[in-house]
Amino acid sequence: MDVLTVATRGGRLAIAQTEIVISVLKKIHPDVQIKIKKVTTEGDRDKRTALWKLKTSGFFTSQVEDCLLAGEADFAVHSFKDLPTRQREGLTIAAVCDRQFAEDCLITADSVSSIDQLRAAAKIGTSSLRRVVQLRRLREDLEPTPIRGNVLTRIRLLEERKFDAIILARAGMERLGLGEKVSFCFDPKQFIPAPAQGALAIQTRSGDAATSKLIAAIDDKVARTIAFAERQILVTTQCGCHAPVGAFAKIDGDDIEICAFVSDLEAENFVRREITGPVVEAGKLAEKIANELLEAGGKEILKKLER
Repeated sequence: MDVLTVATRGGRLAIAQTEIVISVLKKIHPDVQIKIKKVTTEGDRDKRTALWKLKTSGFFTSQVEDCLLAGEADFAVHSFKDLPTRQREGLTIAAVCDRQFAEDCLITADSVSSIDQLRAAAKIGTSSLRRVVQLRRLREDLEPTPIRGNVLTRIRLLEERKFDAIILARAGMERLGLGEKVSFCFDPKQFIPAPAQGALAIQTRSGDAATSKLIAAIDDKVARTIAFAERQILVTTQCGCHAPVGAFAKIDGDDIEICAFVSDLEAENFVRREITGPVVEAGKLAEKIANELLEAGGKEILKKLER
């Protein structure tokens, strides 16, 4: 078999995630040879701009997709939450996998086990408006502050006491072997994560049937159903990729439960809804709850955010 090339960002977390995918692939296709091609994205170059100030989508994915479309790689590995909801022409999501941890977690300079134990007016590093508004609902005195850089950079800034705490996705901490640094994890139904957070998306060219078939062997149907249901919230609301919107889905037997929210920047107008129904209707249920969010005030919230 020819050697396959996988495109990915070059950071430690991106490489760790890519190695997870390679390991799973080789269990099914032990003879396949895979080499990693590291790609520098716009998000890797711009380490200063707060993510919520960005006007473009695909900040961490476009250059990786360019590489795949140009034939410089056979497939690509992404954090699914980073991919724009509109699929690039000529590309397809051949597999979704490794959705083990959807929740956010808090890493603190001092040992705490709940948000209530943080000092008054604690400075919390986060690059997400979704996290900012939920923090404000938990404690109005906290000071969410923009932070950029990879996971290790953010932990270093915390250790240097530039922040009292930082919020990160638990999946990234676990994949880097840093789970012991987590102070506590948020309940994803109460502190709702980004749609598809924790899931890995493996992308191939639509016309490359052989590679797509090979990659499809590692597709996790449960992870795919959950991730696409959560992302349907973004599709239906047509919100920007950095709007304060969250979604979390969980399958229980033959049913799927979906909770989602949309909020203004001050967390004064916070609209949350949840729905449960047959998992075979996951997409329709997600669309329904998204429309409920819009009708309950989300439409006006998102219009104001676009100004």
